[in-house]
Amino acid sequence: MSGPQPSAAATSGGHATPGASMPGRPTRAGTPATAPAASPPRAPNGRPVTDRPAPSSRIPVPPSAPASSSGPAGSSGPGRPNRPLHLARTLIWCAITAVVVLAFATAPLDWASLLRFPGNMIRYLGLMFGPPSLATLGPALSATLLSVQMAWFGTVLGVAVSLPLGFLATRGVTPAPVRAVIRAVLGLLRAVPEVVIAILILSVTGLTAFTGALAIAVGSIGTLGKWSYESMEAVDRGPIEAARAAGANRWQIVRWGVWTSAQPEVLAFWLYRFEISVRASAILGLIGAGGIGKVLADNVNFRIWDAVGMLLIVVVVVTVIIDLISGTLRRRLITGRWSAPRLRRTPVPAVGTA
Repeated sequence: MSGPQPSAAATSGGHATPGASMPGRPTRAGTPATAPAASPPRAPNGRPVTDRPAPSSRIPVPPSAPASSSGPAGSSGPGRPNRPLHLARTLIWCAITAVVVLAFATAPLDWASLLRFPGNMIRYLGLMFGPPSLATLGPALSATLLSVQMAWFGTVLGVAVSLPLGFLATRGVTPAPVRAVIRAVLGLLRAVPEVVIAILILSVTGLTAFTGALAIAVGSIGTLGKWSYESMEAVDRGPIEAARAAGANRWQIVRWGVWTSAQPEVLAFWLYRFEISVRASAILGLIGAGGIGKVLADNVNFRIWDAVGMLLIVVVVVTVIIDLISGTLRRRLITGRWSAPRLRRTPVPAVGTA
């Protein structure tokens, strides 16, 4: 028997010819050897080049449903959902409009005098300020000083009473029943205007400046008490927790944890209340409580218009000066500065520069 036939690589001197089998992979007898598959061409970056198109970076959007040519009634556009109908809101606005129109229609207003008001106002301004009476300057300053004294006494008395009540009305300082009663009393005092309080006090003290000062004090108690406990409840909790961790009792926590943080705002509220009291003192004088309001009412009743003009000038100038001083002090207490911080302008680069 003859042995196995030598392969084509052996007969050609160890060099493989095209169509021959790869070394190490014997072929079956009688089965022709196949050539290896040619490697696909590669791009310069080393990746094989294929005929498959590159995937698109765009996200496919599903086709939308065709919009109808005409949307339903009440819709904002073709194919869009209907707008919600706020029936209750519409009825409320209709009711408010009807009340306003009915009030104007049924009010006993003289529309003809309303049309003549601008001309009459110009005529009276000419009588008051053309020119004002310089002889009234001394009494006007004296009456204005009395009004400022009334406002200062009433504000100081209100501060002295409202500060303890503000502490007692603060959440976390007193029990809830005590806090509720004090807040109810403060709310009741705020609900009554100073003029009504002065009328109630007239039967006891009479028509004096002391009556106006007491009325301002009672009104200040309700307002300053509310501002005080709201400021104390809005303080940062850090100092309170630090005082509690150091072993402080309740009143020591109120003194060093609450009052220290709320003090600037409370003092600013006191000054702002003094501004309000100055204006209220002028109004209280109209009912006979003394001050610039009483002098102004007397001159208006006797139609001494040049004196009225001088009184108005003094009242406006003194009130503006007090507002400026109080505003500066309040700014100092809150921000620590005597003047408002200036806004720094950022330079705008020129066009074409980096």
